Amino acid sequence: MSIYVGNLDYSVTSEDLSEVFAEYGTVKRVHLPTDRETGRLRGFGFVEMGTEDEEASAISELNGAEWMGRELKVNQARPREDRPKSGGGRRNNRF
Repeated sequence: MSIYVGNLDYSVTSEDLSEVFAEYGTVKRVHLPTDRETGRLRGFGFVEMGTEDEEASAISELNGAEWMGRELKVNQARPREDRPKSGGGRRNNRF
């Protein structure tokens, strides 16, 4: 299971997020996606913890909590949906 953490400040680091979640158990991994073109953080991240009980505790305690001036959105991450492949950059493909 993985935890989705939304509404993050754009200056947050993996270490910052790890410290917050470590209060609820062992943090195995933190991932902060960045925008492909700008390299800027996208304002959300994912945290994996040692056990499902630790993750449930972190979700329960941190969802809606204020951190770095923002109200966190914390819940169980959903699997990534398969996206259709692009048409090679062409628009309005007509056949």
